[in-house]
Amino acid sequence: MTYCVAMCVDEGLVFLSDTRTNAGVDHISTARKMSVFEQPGERLLVLMGAGNLSLTQAVLHVLKEATPAGRPTLWTASSMTEAARVVGDAVREVYQHEARSLQEFGVDFNCSFILGGQIASPRVEGEGAVHAGTSFAQRPRLFMIYAAGNFIESSDVNPYFQIGESKYGKPIIDRVLTPSTPLDEAAKCALISMDSTLRSNLSVGLPLDLLVYEANALRVTRFVTIDHDNAYFDMIHRTWGEQLRQVFAEIPDPAWESPEAVPLQQRGRAPVVLPATGEAREVPAQPAQTLAQADKVKAQR
Repeated sequence: MTYCVAMCVDEGLVFLSDTRTNAGVDHISTARKMSVFEQPGERLLVLMGAGNLSLTQAVLHVLKEATPAGRPTLWTASSMTEAARVVGDAVREVYQHEARSLQEFGVDFNCSFILGGQIASPRVEGEGAVHAGTSFAQRPRLFMIYAAGNFIESSDVNPYFQIGESKYGKPIIDRVLTPSTPLDEAAKCALISMDSTLRSNLSVGLPLDLLVYEANALRVTRFVTIDHDNAYFDMIHRTWGEQLRQVFAEIPDPAWESPEAVPLQQRGRAPVVLPATGEAREVPAQPAQTLAQADKVKAQR
């Protein structure tokens, strides 16, 4: 399994992925889940994949291979929307080639991708172009691409995507991240999200790949591979746990009757109390009620 998260904020994009792959508790290896397509000054695209490793790598092979003239690629796509379609088409191509064989062996076609980045081009209507140096650059955008090749885009309401083991790292992002979150804070939030996942799931593991992209740079600006010796991530791991315990301890315990504390109001019905003997009790059968009788009772009410 894996965990990848990407965030789209006003200042740029954050991408974070682990590298663990496993086929059981005694067969653990590593493989990079993040691929970068970069033409400095012209485009920067980042693709992260999760699911069946052979399928995600097959999609990457399709994206890197030569294509017929006139067919768009990640190197020639004129917009991020077109780039997302290119990835979706590659997923469908792999599906057509592999799905039937996988089905014969009882293996699901399981893969998903996150694509984000920015492409420089003349101003395009509807793309939200912004000025970047001497050229125009479409704003940074973020997409999630599913196993069927369809995709969705992030928004101000939901400025991030996760794939893989997402449930453990989701709560911190939901509480912290907004489109106006500074880029470095977004990166910190992504690392805390990953630390929470590492804490609760053995199928996700170090080293991690972290890429932080500053809007309109059109090149890789910050990238680091994080392993067990990374001092900052070690600090995140220790500090986050300590601060959680401290905040937890500072929240008052439930107060049932104390007038000085916030009361926990008692409402609702009394709990169901079972007999101490545990013996089965025979419940008398209730006479069946006809539809006419039921209507009569309802009318009386």
